[in-house]
Amino acid sequence: MKSLQERLAPANRCFGCGPANDQGLRIRIFEEGDEVVCTWTPEPHHLAFEGILNGGICGTLLDCHSNWAAAVHLMKASGSDRLPCTVTADFHVTLKRPTPLGVPLHLRARVAEAGADRAVVDASIEANGRVTATCRGTFVAVKEGHPAFHRW
Repeated sequence: MKSLQERLAPANRCFGCGPANDQGLRIRIFEEGDEVVCTWTPEPHHLAFEGILNGGICGTLLDCHSNWAAAVHLMKASGSDRLPCTVTADFHVTLKRPTPLGVPLHLRARVAEAGADRAVVDASIEANGRVTATCRGTFVAVKEGHPAFHRW
Protein backbone atom coordinates (compact mmCIF):
# COMPACT_ATOMS: atom_id res chain seq x y z
CA MET A 1 0.00 0.00 0.00
CA LYS A 2 1.31 3.44 -0.92
CA SER A 3 1.72 6.06 1.78
CA LEU A 4 0.20 9.53 1.55
CA GLN A 5 3.60 10.88 0.46
CA GLU A 6 4.08 8.25 -2.23
CA ARG A 7 0.61 8.98 -3.64
CA LEU A 8 0.37 12.76 -3.22
CA ALA A 9 3.97 14.04 -3.24
CA PRO A 10 6.36 11.44 -4.71
CA ALA A 11 8.96 14.11 -5.63
CA ASN A 12 9.03 15.58 -2.10
CA ARG A 13 12.62 15.81 -0.82
CA CYS A 14 11.87 16.74 2.81
CA PHE A 15 14.39 15.23 5.24
CA GLY A 16 11.68 13.75 7.46
CA CYS A 17 8.94 12.64 5.09
CA GLY A 18 10.18 12.96 1.53
CA PRO A 19 10.10 9.74 -0.49
CA ALA A 20 12.60 11.33 -2.91
CA ASN A 21 15.25 11.94 -0.21
CA ASP A 22 17.42 8.83 -0.02
CA GLN A 23 19.26 10.14 3.05
CA GLY A 24 16.18 11.30 4.95
CA LEU A 25 14.04 9.53 7.53
CA ARG A 26 11.49 8.63 4.83
CA ILE A 27 8.59 8.10 7.20
CA ARG A 28 5.49 6.65 5.55
CA ILE A 29 2.15 8.08 6.71
CA PHE A 30 -1.30 6.53 6.31
CA GLU A 31 -4.84 7.63 7.10
CA GLU A 32 -6.68 5.80 9.87
CA GLY A 33 -10.09 7.27 10.63
CA ASP A 34 -9.65 10.93 11.56
CA GLU A 35 -5.95 10.48 12.29
CA VAL A 36 -2.78 9.91 10.33
CA VAL A 37 -0.51 7.15 11.58
CA CYS A 38 3.01 5.97 10.97
CA THR A 39 5.28 3.23 12.26
CA TRP A 40 8.99 3.93 11.97
CA THR A 41 12.00 2.27 13.55
CA PRO A 42 15.04 4.41 14.37
CA GLU A 43 18.51 3.14 13.53
CA PRO A 44 21.72 3.36 15.57
CA HIS A 45 22.89 6.52 13.76
CA HIS A 46 19.80 8.38 15.06
CA LEU A 47 20.98 8.16 18.67
CA ALA A 48 21.45 10.86 21.26
CA PHE A 49 23.18 8.50 23.67
CA GLU A 50 23.36 4.75 23.97
CA GLY A 51 19.99 3.19 23.18
CA ILE A 52 18.07 6.50 23.03
CA LEU A 53 16.74 8.47 20.04
CA ASN A 54 17.99 12.02 19.49
CA GLY A 55 15.42 14.61 20.61
CA GLY A 56 15.82 16.57 17.38
CA ILE A 57 14.82 13.49 15.41
CA CYS A 58 11.75 13.17 17.67
CA GLY A 59 10.92 16.78 16.77
CA THR A 60 11.40 16.12 13.05
CA LEU A 61 9.13 13.06 13.20
CA LEU A 62 6.38 15.01 14.97
CA ASP A 63 6.75 18.07 12.73
CA CYS A 64 6.48 16.13 9.47
CA HIS A 65 3.76 13.83 10.73
CA SER A 66 1.67 16.76 11.98
CA ASN A 67 2.20 18.71 8.76
CA TRP A 68 0.76 15.81 6.77
CA ALA A 69 -2.27 15.63 9.08
CA ALA A 70 -2.88 19.33 8.42
CA ALA A 71 -2.35 19.14 4.66
CA VAL A 72 -4.67 16.17 4.19
CA HIS A 73 -7.32 17.76 6.40
CA LEU A 74 -7.18 21.07 4.48
CA MET A 75 -7.29 19.24 1.14
CA LYS A 76 -10.42 17.30 2.14
CA ALA A 77 -12.08 20.31 3.79
CA SER A 78 -11.69 22.34 0.59
CA GLY A 79 -13.00 19.50 -1.59
CA SER A 80 -9.79 19.48 -3.60
CA ASP A 81 -7.92 16.49 -4.93
CA ARG A 82 -4.67 18.51 -4.77
CA LEU A 83 -2.63 18.70 -1.63
CA PRO A 84 -2.10 22.27 -0.41
CA CYS A 85 1.49 23.16 0.37
CA THR A 86 1.57 23.52 4.13
CA VAL A 87 4.43 24.73 6.28
CA THR A 88 5.05 24.81 10.01
CA ALA A 89 4.10 28.11 11.64
CA ASP A 90 4.90 26.87 15.15
CA PHE A 91 5.22 23.64 17.06
CA HIS A 92 5.97 22.72 20.62
CA VAL A 93 7.45 19.33 21.45
CA THR A 94 7.34 17.80 24.90
CA LEU A 95 9.83 15.00 25.47
CA LYS A 96 8.06 13.01 28.18
CA ARG A 97 10.58 10.19 28.56
CA PRO A 98 13.51 8.80 26.57
CA THR A 99 12.49 7.31 23.21
CA PRO A 100 14.30 4.01 22.68
CA LEU A 101 16.21 2.96 19.58
CA GLY A 102 15.64 -0.38 17.91
CA VAL A 103 11.91 -0.66 18.51
CA PRO A 104 9.04 0.44 16.25
CA LEU A 105 7.77 3.91 17.05
CA HIS A 106 4.08 4.61 16.49
CA LEU A 107 3.15 8.15 15.50
CA ARG A 108 -0.39 9.53 15.59
CA ALA A 109 -1.65 12.98 14.65
CA ARG A 110 -5.10 14.54 14.62
CA VAL A 111 -6.36 17.99 13.69
CA ALA A 112 -7.63 19.74 16.84
CA GLU A 113 -8.71 23.03 15.21
CA ALA A 114 -8.86 24.22 11.61
CA GLY A 115 -9.57 27.28 9.51
CA ALA A 116 -9.64 27.73 5.75
CA ASP A 117 -5.84 27.87 5.41
CA ARG A 118 -4.45 26.50 8.67
CA ALA A 119 -4.77 23.66 11.14
CA VAL A 120 -3.67 23.07 14.72
CA VAL A 121 -2.54 19.48 15.15
CA ASP A 122 -1.88 17.29 18.18
CA ALA A 123 0.59 14.43 17.69
CA SER A 124 2.44 11.80 19.68
CA ILE A 125 5.19 9.20 19.53
CA GLU A 126 4.66 5.91 21.33
CA ALA A 127 7.25 3.21 22.01
CA ASN A 128 6.64 -0.07 23.82
CA GLY A 129 3.09 1.04 24.64
CA ARG A 130 4.15 4.33 26.29
CA VAL A 131 3.95 7.87 24.95
CA THR A 132 7.47 9.26 24.80
CA ALA A 133 6.84 12.63 23.11
CA THR A 134 3.95 14.89 22.17
CA CYS A 135 3.55 17.91 19.96
CA ARG A 136 1.05 20.66 19.23
CA GLY A 137 1.65 22.76 16.17
CA THR A 138 0.08 25.16 13.70
CA PHE A 139 0.47 24.44 9.99
CA VAL A 140 -0.44 26.96 7.30
CA ALA A 141 -1.17 26.54 3.59
CA VAL A 142 1.11 28.91 1.68
CA LYS A 143 0.45 30.67 -1.59
CA GLU A 144 2.38 31.24 -4.80
CA GLY A 145 5.52 33.25 -4.05
CA HIS A 146 6.37 31.44 -0.82
CA PRO A 147 9.69 29.54 -1.15
CA ALA A 148 8.03 26.22 -0.19
CA PHE A 149 5.03 26.63 -2.51
CA HIS A 150 6.09 24.10 -5.17
CA ARG A 151 7.78 21.60 -2.88
CA TRP A 152 5.26 18.80 -3.35
